[in-house]
Amino acid sequence: MDDATPEFGKIVVFGTGLIGGSFAMALREAGAVEEVVGFGRTPATLRVAQELGVIDRAGINPAHEIGDADIVLVATPVAQMPEIFARIAPYLGPNTIVTDGGSTKGDVVAAARAAFKGHIGKFVPAHPIAGAENSGPSAARGDLYKGRKVVVTPLPENNDERLDRVKRAWSLCGADIYELTPEMHDRVFAAVSHLPHLLSFALVHDLAVRPDADLFFTFAASGFRDFTRIAASHPEMWRDICLANRSALLGELDSYRAQLDELRSALADNDGERLEDIFGIARQARREWGGKGGGL
Repeated sequence: MDDATPEFGKIVVFGTGLIGGSFAMALREAGAVEEVVGFGRTPATLRVAQELGVIDRAGINPAHEIGDADIVLVATPVAQMPEIFARIAPYLGPNTIVTDGGSTKGDVVAAARAAFKGHIGKFVPAHPIAGAENSGPSAARGDLYKGRKVVVTPLPENNDERLDRVKRAWSLCGADIYELTPEMHDRVFAAVSHLPHLLSFALVHDLAVRPDADLFFTFAASGFRDFTRIAASHPEMWRDICLANRSALLGELDSYRAQLDELRSALADNDGERLEDIFGIARQARREWGGKGGGL
């Protein structure tokens, strides 16, 4: 390959917002892609994406775009992915690799198996850990993935070449690549991502529906802001994530409720020693995690 030739010819992105748009912009800034074609829900969204330079042009018919694509990234809410997989399955070219940006993997892999059948080896699941509260093409930026983690969850049917191509694409975006099985991925992220979002939404909702909500929000300060920042996230996306990973998330909710019950018992018993012990263990764990670069 000539040094001036981009590693990827055409990339097709379904969902040109924060995740998909940033993927496209990062590869373009790295000089790693010749053309980006975008698919989205509305012509208006795709027009904005093109005006902002997120995509080169809008796709109209997958039949005309998928066969010669090097990579197809499906970066929509996870509930939309089964329909997209079914739309593109008939048109996969011999060198086409499909990947995704979904926050859950078990449901996405199941949908991919149903749609791609004997071509499932062309689907390499992935999850970029780089969310933000904003969405849409205007939220996309080329540096979103720099220093961030991307978890690839290979399937037994993936050959080394396809796996390496997907890893390489995310690496060119500046990401650090990790591997987990789809099952372990969903267990881990139910605890460290999906549950925190659920709790944040729950706390803000609890206050928002009170008759004197304005009074509470007037005095909410930095601790409340930090804890509830993620409640500004996209409701539709997080609805889909929670439902898609409901089994693992229910287990984490039960564990958290048990922890709340323990705290409540300590409060009811005026057991300051127990409270301090729990707080101390949590503080130490949080400091150690923060010292290792936690929060990226």
